[in-house]
Amino acid sequence: MILIVGSETSGKRSYARSLGYTDDQMADGFIDESPVIFNVQDLLRADSAKTDELFELLLSKQVVICNEVGSGVIPANEADIRYREAVGRLCVRLAAQADRVVRMVCGIPVLLKG
Repeated sequence: MILIVGSETSGKRSYARSLGYTDDQMADGFIDESPVIFNVQDLLRADSAKTDELFELLLSKQVVICNEVGSGVIPANEADIRYREAVGRLCVRLAAQADRVVRMVCGIPVLLKG
């Protein structure tokens, strides 16, 4: 599995396309049979307690794309803090299992692992 992380509009999906995946092969924030899923962070917005279940499902994907949500202003309310922490912890677990981890910065892929 390849994990691609980066800020909003940093080129994550463009990088997945450069690997040969098409938009038809990418699911936007939902789990289906697509080999690529992006906006993984959205899956935790409603229920940040589902990280274990989600982790197992994401391991079957070829490419997982997630926005980095841990930088910047610390959230003011408890729900947003739990959400941000859940996304960060999920990405840590995915990165540990991934064959390759890429961070996108200004459209430039920075290889972190693999």
